[in-house]
Amino acid sequence: MNINMTLIGQTLAFAIFVWFCIKYVWPPISTALHERQKKIADGLDAASRASRDLELAQEQAAETLRESKEQAAAILEQANKRSSQIVEEAREQARAEGERLVAGARAEIDQEIQRAKDELRAQVSHLAVTGAERVLEASVDEKAHRKLLDKLAAEL
Repeated sequence: MNINMTLIGQTLAFAIFVWFCIKYVWPPISTALHERQKKIADGLDAASRASRDLELAQEQAAETLRESKEQAAAILEQANKRSSQIVEEAREQARAEGERLVAGARAEIDQEIQRAKDELRAQVSHLAVTGAERVLEASVDEKAHRKLLDKLAAEL
């Protein structure tokens, strides 16, 4: 056995094996590696996009929440203003109603005072006629002396 021939045969077998691997084995492996690399890159891009979408959604949710809080505060403020306005209107109406009732009561009191004065005048004039009759011991005709009695009642 010749060592040179063995080395040449092994070199030739190794070269054929390398050529066979490059021709038939390496392309599918290379294709599988490229596909795997592409899938990984696509997955990383998708994860990056999902992360950005999540951040955007969180920002939008925070903005919507802030706007909702502002609207709620504005509605609450408007409701408080309206309630204050309603209370003030009720106070004004109650005050006006009270003043109207007081004015009506005063008018009624004035009417009662006037009636009482008229009644008192009538009684005084009757007492004056009765007193004059007793003093004069004569009958004084009330109808005949009506002008005098009216004048007396007016003075009282």
